[in-house]
Amino acid sequence: QVHLVESGGGTVQVGGSLRLSCAASGSGFSRHPMAWYRQAPGKQRDLVARITGGGTTTYADSVKGRFTISRDNAKNTLYLQMNNLKPEDTAVYYCNEHNPTYGYDYWGQGTQVTVSS
Repeated sequence: QVHLVESGGGTVQVGGSLRLSCAASGSGFSRHPMAWYRQAPGKQRDLVARITGGGTTTYADSVKGRFTISRDNAKNTLYLQMNNLKPEDTAVYYCNEHNPTYGYDYWGQGTQVTVSS
């Protein structure tokens, strides 16, 4: 069973930076696609960035050039480096691990990111 725990959220000023971490349990981390999603109040949960087991990355247009997703398979940890933060980045950020064999998703509890305007 996979458990995901996010950390690193907080409140920052416009233009600031944060690095989110996601610590994963389970045996499939190195092979499974991982992703960060975010959800602002009253809005749907949207994909922010995704990384495959092989290291291929995908970013939402709104964060491209500002955010970087990475993973350390030896530590079973996923990261999201967020630079030049904007007020519209304010949301709860969720770590996601996808099991492609069965199409099942695991989710963390989320970590709040607030960017003051």
